[in-house]
Amino acid sequence: MTAATLFTPQITPELDDTGLDNHDTITETDSVNYDDTADDMSEEALTDEQTSSPESDQFRKLQKKLRRQVSWAIRDFNMIEDGDVVMVCVSGGKDSYTLLDILLLLKRIAPISFDIVAVNLDQKQPGYPEDILPAYLNEQGIAHYILEKDTYSIVKSVVPEGKTYCSACSRLRRGSLYGFAKQIGATKIALGHHRDDMLATFFLNLFHGGALKSMPPKLLSDDKQNLLIRPLAYVEEKDIIEYAKLKEFPIIPCNLCGSQTNLQRAIINDMLREWDNAHPQRLASIFKAMQNVAPSQLADRELFDFERLSLERDDNERVFEGDNIQAGQTDSLAEIGLPVSPKTQTFNPKFASDNINNSDSQPSTGTEKAAEHNRTMQKIPTINPVL
Repeated sequence: MTAATLFTPQITPELDDTGLDNHDTITETDSVNYDDTADDMSEEALTDEQTSSPESDQFRKLQKKLRRQVSWAIRDFNMIEDGDVVMVCVSGGKDSYTLLDILLLLKRIAPISFDIVAVNLDQKQPGYPEDILPAYLNEQGIAHYILEKDTYSIVKSVVPEGKTYCSACSRLRRGSLYGFAKQIGATKIALGHHRDDMLATFFLNLFHGGALKSMPPKLLSDDKQNLLIRPLAYVEEKDIIEYAKLKEFPIIPCNLCGSQTNLQRAIINDMLREWDNAHPQRLASIFKAMQNVAPSQLADRELFDFERLSLERDDNERVFEGDNIQAGQTDSLAEIGLPVSPKTQTFNPKFASDNINNSDSQPSTGTEKAAEHNRTMQKIPTINPVL
């Protein structure tokens, strides 16, 4: 059985009035119905504590929304397959806690078999509460490893004073985790990056890197030894914040390296939050654009072969539709072989739609149809820019 079988609900996403796919912009009030049995099983999987709490309805709606979005991401990018061992990287932040929680829920209700192991890298930052994660993972009965490596001292020694540590820290962390995933035989590495992380990375590269790139939902590492997946790719950060609050995860703050002011990512995140508050559909539209790339409309010569573009004209002549053409310097036009008296016409029936609606009127002649169509379907003139 494939991952598509596991995570494909029996629904057909529809377009709402924003023109965006509801698949990507589902809200808590959506009335999308599942037909697969996984949904019924998942409701039964809720604990007594969750169903008896004052916020149980809110929690169930939010959990169902996150489960759908994670399921769609897994399905769309074939992230998890039968027999996979998924290594979930857990930092102690809201994102990785939510990722682990939703994947464990999906594992319980899935018709295929895959295993999950949580892995945390203790990088020995000063003041790191090293007992919190092991206590939580043991309490939940989650198979896990805690790796200890003093990357903090390395980062401090290589990053100049006044520069931020995040980039060097993440590279060292990734290297350690990639090697460990291969060591234990994990077939996928699950990271907790969500939709807003992907958008922020896109704008960081756009504004500061001169590249149109982001975090892909699925990635083969450069050495081709590991497959990275981001199951939260369709999930908004504000929903993760709310979910972590309702679940009361024991959050470990990411400020142990000292104050990291003027981070460009933080500036970008503030910009995205302002946009989301002022224009609720803007971020969804931008993320949709990242999935709907038109290489011929950009300028990457490696991505699209602009050099080999050539005309493929046929013998059909399209006469200028207008009132008049003024030909100036006719001798010069004739000299280069261009017509000095091009024809004009008010309407060319050759390019008219064959489906003119005459259901509410008496049958008319072809000329009357063309004239009526010309009156009701006026074209917006196209002005070609001067190159």
